[in-house]
Amino acid sequence: MCETNKSFVSMKLLFVFGFIGFVIVKGVDVELKGLENGNVTDMQYVRGGGFNYRPLMVGLTLINGAAAKGAVCLDGSLPAYHFHRGYGSGSNSWLIHLEGGGWCGTVRNCIYSKKTRHGSSYFMEKQIPFIGILSNKAAENPDFFNWNRVKIRYCDGASFSGDSQNEAARLYFRGQRIWQAAMEDLMSKGMRYAKQALLSGCSAGGLSAILHCDEFRELFPRTTRVKCFSDAGLFLDSVDVSGRRSLRNLFGSVVTLQGAHKSLPRSCTNHLNPILCFFPQHLIASVRTPLFLLNAAYDTWQIQASLAPPSADYHWNWYDCRKNYARCSSPQIQYLQGFRNQMLRVTRRFSRSRQNGLFINSCFAHCQSERQDTWHARGSPHIGNKGIADSVGNRFFDRVGVQAIGCPYPCDKTCHNLVFN
Repeated sequence: MCETNKSFVSMKLLFVFGFIGFVIVKGVDVELKGLENGNVTDMQYVRGGGFNYRPLMVGLTLINGAAAKGAVCLDGSLPAYHFHRGYGSGSNSWLIHLEGGGWCGTVRNCIYSKKTRHGSSYFMEKQIPFIGILSNKAAENPDFFNWNRVKIRYCDGASFSGDSQNEAARLYFRGQRIWQAAMEDLMSKGMRYAKQALLSGCSAGGLSAILHCDEFRELFPRTTRVKCFSDAGLFLDSVDVSGRRSLRNLFGSVVTLQGAHKSLPRSCTNHLNPILCFFPQHLIASVRTPLFLLNAAYDTWQIQASLAPPSADYHWNWYDCRKNYARCSSPQIQYLQGFRNQMLRVTRRFSRSRQNGLFINSCFAHCQSERQDTWHARGSPHIGNKGIADSVGNRFFDRVGVQAIGCPYPCDKTCHNLVFN
């Protein structure tokens, strides 16, 4: 469970309507459920102070023709999305947001996942709030509020990239087919007429936005303005505190079990092991479509599940630090500064391209576009005089180039840092 260091504490799933705002939190329990099933995207928070406290609730749409194409969730159920139509100046503009939610790289963990909303549409919420980058209010989402906005639900466990199955366990690894079926369905509902389109995603969905960015571009004529945006999707191939590579092991099992190698960009797999091509650091410089990266330099999910997971923290020296940055020792902070430095190194070549955008703030956070308090609100995170929503919009509309890198911790006083209990 988690809270911002600004104000809130939440239980497993809590709705609060009233003067203090609206909170939704789904807990992260990496230690008990493993890396694959840690819920990495469902932290959404709308604060008071000039905003409508009752966000737009958008219903679930099943992709009815998907099963005939083999495009099904882990349990064989239909994939789904939430869709709110645009209007006015945004009626021919489309924002497609890919949900995240970890990965499953073993049969056991995928069997667990298929009994949750990250593996079956039977368990998905019938309605979800559209806030942050999906909000329909100009005050909360100034550039995209009146666009056609879609959130594609995540139920394959491999960032919409697998294409295989395990008949004995009745598991369907069909992420690539789900992606294709969703795009075909949305094109039939008007997306083929788009004048401008943005593919976005958070966490595992942010990784997917990178993997599918050029595919998304190819759906539209060259006259359509098309760009991609990845939030908290820059997962690094880092050495953990035990000297091993926990995340590489996880990604290796995902790619192998789910047959993801078949849909990974050939620009990478032609010269690298497919497992390495699941890491964005080996992909971002070769993406042809304009891409914007938003990431916290001290990504809390990567600290908990990649850098200092319990499996690597033999003596529990990192127990307090991985849950609360304020409890990190000086050597631990230095270790995390090394992680930030690695992030800056792997984005250096990417950032040289004028078509790309970058916003790396020195916060302990994850998925800042899905939360209203971090996307666009009074007191939201800034680098210089620009917030996250402004920066993404500026880069999409070519109003100004954005290559924003915040100074190292603890200098950024605008962060909404996460603390885990």
